[in-house]
Amino acid sequence: MTALAKDTGAFEAEEISTGKIWQVIGASSVGTMIEWYDFYIFGSLAPVISPLFYPPGDETFAYIAYLATFAVGFVVRPFGALFFGRIGDVVGRKYAFLVTLLIMGGATAVIGFLPTYASIGIAAPIALLLIRVLQGLALGGEYGGAAVYVAEHVPDNRRGFYTSFIQITATLGLFLSLAVILIVQNTMSADQFAGRAEGIAGWRIPFLISIFLVVVSLYIRLRMKESPIFQHVKSAGMTSANPLVEAFTKWENLKIVLISLLGATAGQGVVWYTGQFYALFYLQSILNVNATSANYIVAIALLLGMPFFIIFGALSDRIGRKWIIMAGCLLAVVTYLPIYKAMQSVAGSNVVTAASEADKVTGAIKLIPKSTDANGALIDAPKVLPYTSFGDLISNETVWALILLIFIQVIWVTMVYGPIAAYLVEAFPAKIRYTALSLPYHIGNGVFGGLLPLIGLWVIASTGNIYAGLYYPMIVASITFVVGSLFLRESRAVKIWEEVGAAQREFDKKKVL
Repeated sequence: MTALAKDTGAFEAEEISTGKIWQVIGASSVGTMIEWYDFYIFGSLAPVISPLFYPPGDETFAYIAYLATFAVGFVVRPFGALFFGRIGDVVGRKYAFLVTLLIMGGATAVIGFLPTYASIGIAAPIALLLIRVLQGLALGGEYGGAAVYVAEHVPDNRRGFYTSFIQITATLGLFLSLAVILIVQNTMSADQFAGRAEGIAGWRIPFLISIFLVVVSLYIRLRMKESPIFQHVKSAGMTSANPLVEAFTKWENLKIVLISLLGATAGQGVVWYTGQFYALFYLQSILNVNATSANYIVAIALLLGMPFFIIFGALSDRIGRKWIIMAGCLLAVVTYLPIYKAMQSVAGSNVVTAASEADKVTGAIKLIPKSTDANGALIDAPKVLPYTSFGDLISNETVWALILLIFIQVIWVTMVYGPIAAYLVEAFPAKIRYTALSLPYHIGNGVFGGLLPLIGLWVIASTGNIYAGLYYPMIVASITFVVGSLFLRESRAVKIWEEVGAAQREFDKKKVL
């Protein structure tokens, strides 16, 4: 559907070619994937670069401070959603996510050149924080634009299927960040990668690669045209003069925003980040799995799980969005503790608690996982699954057991995330769609989900209970299941082109009067 034919107030959608639809999806997905890549290499490199940007001597503080800086990018995402959402609803979808791409790519590239604490002192973490704010603002505007742009091109009865390709981009961006890091790590020594040897520090290279990726994506996006629904809304003079006011002060719209947040995106956000990011942090920092091995384990699980975004997106076109999302939240709540206890059991480090104390070798304060000796006394847990080669790694039964346990979590991720873009697009009218859907999405994902690694590891450091970090996502997902089951509207039958036609007829009637 690319245009509407007007005939005495009646509207008729014209089908566009499948090839054109895939061009739209490809152009939107490539840019969005690159923005997620930019956003997530920051978190994927946390264990390596967190000590470089904060005062030395307390590695636990440095790690948690780095995660807090990482989390700031999530906290500001709703503000980016409001700012760029308004631009997207007033000026156009295409223009908004061209700007977000440039901001994200530029901010990420700057990290690749940023001096460390040893060079510029306290200016290093301050600059890192400011860059992270820019990244969060950019991502706040990116997702809504991509989801709306694709949804406003495709047939109503296949919206879940087509928008699921946008949903893949977040996980694909995380996978790409892990893949690039692993490739770079395998081409140099650990000292070179960490910047302890002469030459460019290896950890900077994934950030610098962003420059090339953004140039390619920008070229693709400059060739895109505006979405047909927005073109129609704008040419007919039906755009909202103030989408922020209309979306969040009119109760009929604000009610949908609140239900979408508490009944869908909050639970979706914590399930997404538990099954991917928290799992990675948990392997590395709690179960004491070698960092490279942990990256491979998560990357393989993500690669195996990605097709299920499309499967559940397409399934939502047939049976509806609501109950697939609710089922994913419920399954996460009832299985997280058994899954993470199984991860602890199979990892081989026998970790029973974690404590902040001085490292016996370096003297630095850090979060140290603890196991027990034959007499039941607490001892430092051993490092497990040392990485020697990829072949050795994937021939290890323990590795495949951990991949399976994370893969199960990724399935829950695909259930809650695959249909969410289609639901959000269908929940709001075209003239405020970019603004209205972006806010609950980015509060749910940016605040509820993005704070999860920080909250989870802080709770473990405070209590010593290695499972206590799971209570937060379990509580949030439970709330979403209850609120969503009671109040979330099934949106599968919504036809957004017909809604535009109805709005046009109402608009014409008011002009006559």
